[in-house]
Amino acid sequence: MIRKITYGTPFDTEAVTGVFEEWAGELPYFTQEEGRKFSYTMEEEDIVYGLGENVRGINKRGWIYESKCSDDPNHREDKRSLYGAHNFLLVDGKECFGVFFDYPGKLVFDIGYTDRNVMTVEAEEGNIAVYIMEGENPEMIVKQFRGLVGRSYIPPKWAFGYGQSRWSYMNEDEIREVVKKHREAGIPLDSIYLDIDYMVKYKDFTVNEETFPDLAGFAREMKDQGIHLVPIIDAGVKIEEGYDVYEEGVKNGYFCKEENGEEFVAGVWPGRVHFPDMLREDTRKWFGGKYKILLDQGIEGFWNDMNEPAIFYSEKHLKEVFEKLEDFKGINLDNEASASLHQLVDGLSNNEEDYKLFYHEHKDGRVRHDKVHNLYGYNMTRAAGEAFEELEPDKRILMFSRSSYIGMHRYGGIWTGDNLSWWSHILLNLHMMPSLNMCGFLYTGADLGGFGADVTEELLMRWLELGIFTPLMRNHSAWGTRRQEVYRFTQTESFRRIIELRYALLPYIYSEYMKAALHDEMMFRPLSFVYPSDRSARRVEDQLMAGESIMIAPVYEQNARGRYVYLPERMKLVRFRGPEDRKEEILEKGHHYVEIALDEVVFFIRPDHLVPVSRGGQYVEQVDFDHLGLLGFVEESASYELYDDDGYGKDYENPGNYTRVYVNKNGGVSSTGTDGKTFALL
Repeated sequence: MIRKITYGTPFDTEAVTGVFEEWAGELPYFTQEEGRKFSYTMEEEDIVYGLGENVRGINKRGWIYESKCSDDPNHREDKRSLYGAHNFLLVDGKECFGVFFDYPGKLVFDIGYTDRNVMTVEAEEGNIAVYIMEGENPEMIVKQFRGLVGRSYIPPKWAFGYGQSRWSYMNEDEIREVVKKHREAGIPLDSIYLDIDYMVKYKDFTVNEETFPDLAGFAREMKDQGIHLVPIIDAGVKIEEGYDVYEEGVKNGYFCKEENGEEFVAGVWPGRVHFPDMLREDTRKWFGGKYKILLDQGIEGFWNDMNEPAIFYSEKHLKEVFEKLEDFKGINLDNEASASLHQLVDGLSNNEEDYKLFYHEHKDGRVRHDKVHNLYGYNMTRAAGEAFEELEPDKRILMFSRSSYIGMHRYGGIWTGDNLSWWSHILLNLHMMPSLNMCGFLYTGADLGGFGADVTEELLMRWLELGIFTPLMRNHSAWGTRRQEVYRFTQTESFRRIIELRYALLPYIYSEYMKAALHDEMMFRPLSFVYPSDRSARRVEDQLMAGESIMIAPVYEQNARGRYVYLPERMKLVRFRGPEDRKEEILEKGHHYVEIALDEVVFFIRPDHLVPVSRGGQYVEQVDFDHLGLLGFVEESASYELYDDDGYGKDYENPGNYTRVYVNKNGGVSSTGTDGKTFALL
């Protein structure tokens, strides 16, 4: 049974939906001070997992982290927080337990930073709810926690296809050209993303009719080619007379206000904006209803951005800065003065003091924003998710967000934000996957190739070789950087074969995702979860189990032509240079150097496991999920439970969605379950 220990009067984040026991005793494992600082003494062998989206490795020991949703594109090792706040930790060592600190403000996790063997978790205030889970192994604990916070979001099947994005594709013809180039080169593609420039002056729920004169017609044109358009929605609402969203928000009091009752004014892409008070149910219903404007034009997917919320400046602080700048006129800008000037101007963006200037009206009373900061992006996406249930009750709509808190995973996925075209960010992408899965975020992925900076052909290719396994597979890059659509590079054929492999693996990827979502499990697991008694497996940080059958070990170093891999058991190595060019060999348990050419995808299949594959297609609807091949490593016998549905509806529990396929050691294949599916051992 999960135990809940309450300190003070916690804010109801609505992250928890499952069953727990109110515990009046002492908090297990931790000592605590004043209900806001919690300490745990770690043993040498303890591994600390969790914290969802954050920097550094799978094992979080040795650094100090903050739970504070932050608009910060510089994902360096010295950072302490990114866009999400995911306050779940799992300790596996002498003791095995999980802990969730349900707290919407800033939390600091010192996991062996100040004292190598001590973990401390400190909240700014003492109003916090702590949930403790115990079990025999980490997977049991994760399953308990996932049951506590609710089922993970399930996207439409087309959202598992390859997506192409750019800040920004400026008009219909530019998008037509991108689609044309992919189709001419035979590169599979399912979606094109619309960044902020599709709008009128960056105003939410508007479309620039000069560049997109008939969005509904254009969406139909694209869908006829197997392409879904996915527009962005930002948190800030432009202050402009005659703009209906702004005028409705002011009239009904939907925007966050300052202490004196006036609407808070900040600056983001449109200039001066108000922020909808997403903690209010009526505001969420109003804002979520606005997505209908785009749904009615044939749009079936969205990405929410800038919803930490990001603040370029607050109007109040901007005025103060302009006044102080007068002091610098005519003076000698020596080292000290120059530093002060830079600090003054640089401090405009995402200034922590600005988050103390506005308030939310919540069912439990008025609350200052910084006290509940981490809930904003969660509730913006919740607004959309709840609206979709009303507007499209029988249809899955793609939704993912930049900012999040545990609980948002029920309404959408996330992408891991504005990363960079750095080799280290391939590894960071890998590290985040199991941590996010623990916290319920299954539909997730990074901006493949990197959002900021200039990508190289080699970096993009290696990153895609990891990205073909992540549920969200999107190539996205920033304004001013090198264009990184794969057809722009010399090795177009190699890129085509890699992306084709994603579509060949779709039956496996989709099945593993759906089973993880429906059974409160993880799609990506550290090796230690599967091989708990293997000391070497417990220390591996650059390999993952991807579903039940596959282990991945991507290359993440420049100019590498291979890498060292640890096999916890005998496995089959599978090499792909496209679906039709496959080589296999058996490797024994232990350490191996595996050569991996730049255009090769390599993965490993566990003994007596199967991987269903298709013949591929140019987009998801072309993929034949009924006539499948089976990659396998069968020593005695193997079976695989395939989950497949129509990919659009919500009849998730239908027993007919499951097929069990069996292969014996002589190569015989049989199956039970859904009629009409056939399998052939490859």
